[in-house]
Amino acid sequence: MNKELLSEAEIFLKQNPDIKEFDLLLPDMNGVLRGKRILRDKLLSIYKKGFYFPASVFGMDVTGETLDETGLGFESGDMDNPCFPLEQTLNVVPWQKERGQLLLRMYEADGSVFYANPREVLKSICLKMADSGWNSVVAIEMEFFLTDPKRRPGQAPRPAKSPATGQRESEGQLYSLTSLDEYESFLKDISDAADKQNVPADTALAELSPGQFEINLHHVPDAIQACDHAILLKRIIRSIAQKHEMEATFMPKIYPDLPGNGTHVHISLLDNKGKNVFQGSDSSGSPELLHAVEGLRSVMRESMLICAPHANSYHRFQNDSCAPVNTSWGYNNRTVSIRIPASEGPDTRIEHRLAGADANPYLLVSALLSGILHGLKINNDPPPPEKGNAYLHTESELPQTWEEARNLFEQAEILPQYFGKEFCQLFTNLKKGEQARFFSNIAPLEYEWYLKTV
Repeated sequence: MNKELLSEAEIFLKQNPDIKEFDLLLPDMNGVLRGKRILRDKLLSIYKKGFYFPASVFGMDVTGETLDETGLGFESGDMDNPCFPLEQTLNVVPWQKERGQLLLRMYEADGSVFYANPREVLKSICLKMADSGWNSVVAIEMEFFLTDPKRRPGQAPRPAKSPATGQRESEGQLYSLTSLDEYESFLKDISDAADKQNVPADTALAELSPGQFEINLHHVPDAIQACDHAILLKRIIRSIAQKHEMEATFMPKIYPDLPGNGTHVHISLLDNKGKNVFQGSDSSGSPELLHAVEGLRSVMRESMLICAPHANSYHRFQNDSCAPVNTSWGYNNRTVSIRIPASEGPDTRIEHRLAGADANPYLLVSALLSGILHGLKINNDPPPPEKGNAYLHTESELPQTWEEARNLFEQAEILPQYFGKEFCQLFTNLKKGEQARFFSNIAPLEYEWYLKTV
């Protein structure tokens, strides 16, 4: 029993006498929060004795179905594993006055951490980074749509009605202050909730599509904490949207002819003296920056299943769609996958722009740090940076389909060195089972096209 953690819980209970129940949260393989709800008088017991939760939570697909292919369901007896609280994650739930929340960490019966937890994968990679004398500074940006929750099953969503005007947007305006004004009460509630949960939400901006927004998280010198923030911010956004009678979705592509939702990750490295390793004598950065870029390019194909983990993910990758479609990189260029923003000195960083908003932040950042570590180990330079429209200048080398991405991940040579072969096999099997379930269904369009014609 960790006495400091227990003291944290005891102080929290004294400071929040009105809280009657707690949500125990455990992000799964897809970054979906799974969990249970307990009454107040059970909280200290969780800190003292732990809480048992099925290991099969890490064998669930995005619908919550435990897949036999993972071996974590009936094959293993669907066993329970002990879980304990994560420090500094006990907090209030601002949109539910009498509720608190807590993130959990799963262990094996022998006390070792559970290998299938994506958060543990990231932690192990951060330790490898520290062993090399570096620490990552990470900031995550996520895009989402606000839609009308009233729709029939299978029906395409409609943009939400503006809280200020009651009208639906027919087209978006990038960086529109008017859109921010119309959704001011919604965005303010997100800011307030994030502040109360110590989630450093920073800038909000209106995106290109109607009802689409982006909220940025402030950079932190702890990659794991940055991903915790991203997971919790998603929960905040969805919950506050529901409070405002809207639905927030991070689905990568909901409108065929409009840009989709992405996740952008900003990364820099600090050495043992706190200096930015990517900082060079000018805005082009250091040799280490170039080596990191090439490392990211080298894992891009085999990490595509992490960046785009679902069937819908691949609709997002279209030319001139604001989603990159190749392994290009460049300075101050938003058409590339790996962008070096217009900054220099201590602010020099890499922005990875490929992933969709459906990516699990822990696995995504794990893949990026793995690529950077690999690049700094190999010390190869990338090709010249792209100038102008990278959609025109570079042929796509990336997998075009969900199945191709899974095959490339299954054959990966670099990522297993950092993720561990056992975890990579589990993730492969999970997606293999998820794809089998998805493609066993017949889409309505198939009946329209083929029922009477072929």
